[in-house]
This record gives sequence, structure tokens and C-alpha cells, in this order.
Amino acid sequence: MFEGNAIIGQSGGPTSVINASLCGVIQTCLEQGSIGKSARIDKILGMKYGIEGFMKDQVIDLGAQPADVIEGLKTTPASALGSCRYKLKDTDFAPVLEKLKKYGIRYYFLIGGNDTMDTIHRVEAYCKSQGYELRGIGVPKTVDNDLFATDHTPGFPSAARYVALSVKQAGMLARDMKKVDQYVIFQTVGRSAGWLPAAAACAKEAEDDAPHIILLPERPFEKEKFLREVRQAYDKYGWVSIVCGEGVCYADGRPVSASEVADNFSNVEFGAMAGTSAAMMLHRMIADEFGWRGEFQVTESLQMSAADRATALDIDEAWCCGRRAVELALSGDSGVMVTMNRISNNPYEIEFGTAPLSEVANGEKPMPDHFICGDRYFVTDACLDYLKPLVGEMPRYVRLYKD
Repeated sequence: MFEGNAIIGQSGGPTSVINASLCGVIQTCLEQGSIGKSARIDKILGMKYGIEGFMKDQVIDLGAQPADVIEGLKTTPASALGSCRYKLKDTDFAPVLEKLKKYGIRYYFLIGGNDTMDTIHRVEAYCKSQGYELRGIGVPKTVDNDLFATDHTPGFPSAARYVALSVKQAGMLARDMKKVDQYVIFQTVGRSAGWLPAAAACAKEAEDDAPHIILLPERPFEKEKFLREVRQAYDKYGWVSIVCGEGVCYADGRPVSASEVADNFSNVEFGAMAGTSAAMMLHRMIADEFGWRGEFQVTESLQMSAADRATALDIDEAWCCGRRAVELALSGDSGVMVTMNRISNNPYEIEFGTAPLSEVANGEKPMPDHFICGDRYFVTDACLDYLKPLVGEMPRYVRLYKD
């Protein structure tokens, strides 16, 4: 019988459903039943503020939490355990192993993105090299949807719906205010992948609906082409709706936001953290070129925490990823991340799988070429086929009939 305590942590930016995954892990640990016939989890502990807090003994007994509180995590936004962006140093591994031994940890779960998977992978590998058996399983999370080896990540569907609804509703306002403001720019999060700005296309029903232009990090930004498309949209509709990913860059790799700020993992910071934004720079370009009045919208972390726009699909899948992580650990698996593999778009169907942590930690998932239009700044029908089951049905709004 392989037994011991389990610990779970959350890392990186939260999503509106990251706590649903936490709930899935906790409830499955507490209700193991016959999942593991040769393994058992004794206690389920939580690390406050990720691996950084764990090294400072910031550990709580999650099994002592009331059942209604654990259940309530499913629909609670932000990171209930607290998060961090700490990159482990070589000198940290021996102390981490001592903490694992101190708390009797044999099962190690982290919910997060690429950098989080790297943390689990390195901790598990170090423990193995020291003869300490630790079963480490990663639970996927990121609103960016750029995690390698999975069809999509928990958190993305809800963030995608947030973007689509925001662009749709702000677009209606901009359309009706076009005699005052001629353009509106909405910026999404996402350093190097365009999944979130692409989701804005789900807002579009009629030809003149927002958005008219979508700028994706996967394609180099060309100022002249951009201004040309802005002019064409304005001439056609009398106003322009633009959506951009925060990480859009010129062909030479220089961010449109001109940011030079980086985090602990050497990831370039965008938006308010950098003191500027791509949307702000685009706004300036349009105003300088055409003399129009417009506005830009940079919502930053709201896409990560809008629980009122979380989708039922996203909550359910996030919980199931947490449950699956425990099932894998009790079955003897380690060094893997839970994945979701799409079987069908219509009807929508997925199956759960796994991917090695080493591959996830070192990989990225940009949008594929066939999802991006080649002749203009927009996405293809294939992209919409992928996105729509995740975003869900959009509200239908009416227009007054013309005389």
C-alpha cells in the first residue's frame, strides 16, 4: 500500500474556475472509495501562496474545511489558496524535499500553466534523484489557452465568453455613438497566443457587428496594413471595432506596447504592469493618422475573475480535471498533466488524457495557421467551429427597423 498525505497549490494568474479544480481534487481525496486499490491518501493539505508559501510552512488542512465551503469553491473566483510566480532556484530543492518529508507528502498536485508544470516536473525529478517517491500531477489552468498538449484549458472558455460578451456589448455602444467616437479598441490578456482575441469573433452576427479587426500575436503587426483596414471599415460602417492581444508585435519582435518589463520567468509584462499597452499605442496611431476620436478598453485581470460569466461547461471540466488528477495519482501515475482531447465539435465531446510534464513545461500552443485569415486581420470559420462550443450561445439583441 502506497500511502501518505497529499498537498495541492495554485500558481500564476487565476481563472474564474481554478477553484473548481481545487474542489475536484479535495472532494476526490476525501471520497477515495475504490479509486486506488493499492494506494491511499491520508490527509489533503493546501499550500498557501504556492511553492513559495510551502517553503515558509504556510500549509493548511483542507480536509478540516466544512463540506459546504469546499462545494462552494466550484463557483468562487480568484485563487482560494493564494498564488505566486516564484521560480525555484537550484538551492531550493533540498529545502522543498525536507518540507515534503516533514508533512508526510507523497502526492503533489499543482494547478497552473507552463511555469507551474515546470515546477512540478523539477520537484518530482529531484525527489526521484534522492530516492524519495513522490507522485506529482499537474492540473491545467490558463485563460490564455496556450498550454501544450491539451485541446483547451479550464478557465479559457469562461474568459473567452467574457471577451466575446464585452466586445459585443461595447461594440453596440460604439456603433450607436459613432457620431461622437469613431473607433473602439478592446485589449485582451495573452502574451504570445491569440486565442482570447480570436474569441471576440463569436460576438459577430451581422456583417457590421463588432469586431471588424482582430490583431493576433501569431501574426506580425504591420502599421500600414492596419491603418488601411481601419480606413476600409470606417468607410463601410462609419465606425471601427478593433480587438488586440496584449502581446502583438512587429516583425522584428518588438511589442506594439513597447514594453521592456519582465516577470520572474522572463516573460514580458504587458498592459498596466508595463505602464503602457498595445491598445493605447493603436489608439494613438489612429488618432494621429485620421484625427478621429475613440477609446480603448484594457480590462486586465477581469477576464480571469469574472465568475458571473463563467460557463457551466468550464466549471464542470475544471472540476473533472481535478478529480482526474487524483485518480491518476492513486493509480500510480506521476510526472504528467491532465489533458482534454476533443473528439467532436458538434456535438461537442472531449475525453481526458495525459501529457508528460517535461513536454508541457517546454511547449506552447499558438493558434494554428488554418484558424487565421491570410488576407486580413481576422479568424476563419474553422476557428469559430472550435470556439463556439466553448463560448456557448451568445445573447440575441434587437435593432430598430429602418424606415
